[in-house]
Amino acid sequence: MDTNPNTYTDQAQAEIAALRAKVEKLMAERVTPALAHVAEQGAAAANAATDTVRDQAARVEQNVREHPFAALGIAALAGFVIAHLMRR
Repeated sequence: MDTNPNTYTDQAQAEIAALRAKVEKLMAERVTPALAHVAEQGAAAANAATDTVRDQAARVEQNVREHPFAALGIAALAGFVIAHLMRR
């Protein structure tokens, strides 16, 4: 049995290197693709939300153009309600 401290150090370094290689392999095979998938889903959700907001803005703009007095009345009512709530 070798009790040389250098032997223990060398063994520990070899085990650390092997563990590091396993972790890097797992990261490359599993974690990185999973993160890429999540990022793709997030980007798709953001794009869908952007499209929805643009569509809604276009509809509101069209309604304001078609009914300008109703839009003015709604805006005035909203301003009144907000002012009333701010006073409290």
